[in-house]
Amino acid sequence: MPKFAALARSAALVTAVALIPATTASFAQVEGSAGPEFAKLFAVYQRVKASYVDPVDDKALVKGAINGMLASLDPHSAYLDGSDLQRLETMIDGNYSGLGLSVVMDDGAVKVISPFRGSPAEQAGVKAGDYITHLDGKLIYGGDLDDAVNQMRGPAGSQIRLTIYRAGRDEPFDVTVTRGVIELEPVTFELKPGNIGVITVNEFSRDVGADVYSAWNKLRTQAAGRINGLVLDLRSNPGGSLDEAVAMSDLFLDKGRIVSQRGRAKGETLLYDAETVYRGQIAQGVPMIVLIDAGTASASEIVAGALQDHRRAVIMGVRSFGKGSVQTLLPLGSDAALKLTTARYYTPSGHSVQEGGIEPDIEVPQLSDPDLAKRAKFQLRESDLRGHLVNEAALKDEDLEKDKREDPRFQQTSEQLDKQGIKDFQLYYALETLRRTSPTSVASRN
Repeated sequence: MPKFAALARSAALVTAVALIPATTASFAQVEGSAGPEFAKLFAVYQRVKASYVDPVDDKALVKGAINGMLASLDPHSAYLDGSDLQRLETMIDGNYSGLGLSVVMDDGAVKVISPFRGSPAEQAGVKAGDYITHLDGKLIYGGDLDDAVNQMRGPAGSQIRLTIYRAGRDEPFDVTVTRGVIELEPVTFELKPGNIGVITVNEFSRDVGADVYSAWNKLRTQAAGRINGLVLDLRSNPGGSLDEAVAMSDLFLDKGRIVSQRGRAKGETLLYDAETVYRGQIAQGVPMIVLIDAGTASASEIVAGALQDHRRAVIMGVRSFGKGSVQTLLPLGSDAALKLTTARYYTPSGHSVQEGGIEPDIEVPQLSDPDLAKRAKFQLRESDLRGHLVNEAALKDEDLEKDKREDPRFQQTSEQLDKQGIKDFQLYYALETLRRTSPTSVASRN
C-alpha cells in the first residue's frame, strides 16, 4: 500500500487529522432499521442502470452515492480514490505545480479561503473571500470542486485565466496567473529592528515543530542571544497535522494540557499534554504575540488556543476560522480512503473552537487592506459552510460580534498607511506593541 505509506508519514491533510487503524472487523454492522433505506438505494441504482438516457458506469454511480452520503454529514468528510489520493500525497509532500490556493465549495461556487504566501495566486492579487466563477472562460459554478482543482493544477510556466467575483466590485474581473512549482515553506523567520523575532508558520506539515525550533535558534544567533520579543504569525494558515500542532505548542509550554479531542467512538477521546514532545520551553520570559485572522484554521487554532489559555502569549488580530473538528483517514482497500470527521477538539480551558473560533485578546483589523470593509461582510468561516458541524453551545453569529464601536486606535486608511510605508498593519502593530513591552509585562504572562 505505497499510497497510504506516504500518507502515514505525516498525520496531515488540509485539516487536523489523526490516523487510526481500520480493519474489516471495525466497521459497524448495518442496523436492521436501515434495511428498507438500502433497498431504496439499490432500487434507484437499478432504475438508473436500466432507464437512464446514456449508459452509466457502475464505478461512477457508486462513487456518486458515496459522495452524496458524506456530503450530508459535514464539509470536511470525503471519499478519496485515484487522483484524489495522488493529490493528497503531493499536498503532504508540499511540492506540486499549480496556483497555491486553499479553496472550498460554497453553495456551488469555488471560494478562496486563502492564497498561500508567496504563491503565484497571491502574487497575481487573488485574495481570501474571492469567488472563482470561470477558468479560461469556462463556467465552473455548480460543478465539482475536485474538477476545478484539477483544472487549476498544471505544468509550471503555463497560464490560466481566472474570472473572479470580489465583494465591493461592481463586476467580475479576470486575473491571469502563471502556474509555478509550489514548494511550500512551512516556516520562515526574520529578525526585525529592536531584536524582535518574527516566525511565520504557513502550514502544519511534517517537522514543523522542529523547523520552528531551528528558526528560534537562528534568530537568537542573529540577535547575539538577546531576543526582546517574538511574533508567531499564524495568519492564513489552513492547518495540517494535529501532531505537529501539539509539538509546536510544546515548544512554548512546559506544563499542562495542550488540546483534547472527544469523539463518539471508543479510542477517539485523546488528551495531549506539554512535555511529551519537547522538554522545557524555548523563548522563556520573552514577550510573545500570536497573530491570527479569518484564515487561521484547525491546527493553527490549536496552537493559538493553547498559548492563549496558558497565558503564554497575547493573541492579536481578528477571530479565527473556527474549525474545531478532527478528520480520521480510514483506508478502504489498497486504492481508496475515507476522510471522516470523528471528533471535536477543545482548548485547555475546555473551549470548543468549532464555529466560534479563537477570539483575539486584542482585536486588530488589517487596515492596510484597501478592501477590508467591503470584504469583511463576505468573510468565509466554518460557520458559513453548508452542513458544518454545530458547536455544542449552539453559538449564533450575532453573539460572536460583541462590540461594534469604532476603536480610535484604528482609524487610518490603507492609503494613509501606504504613504507611511506600512504594508502590513497587523504585523506593524504587533511589533510596535512588543517594542513598548518589557519582559515582565503583560505579553509574557507566563
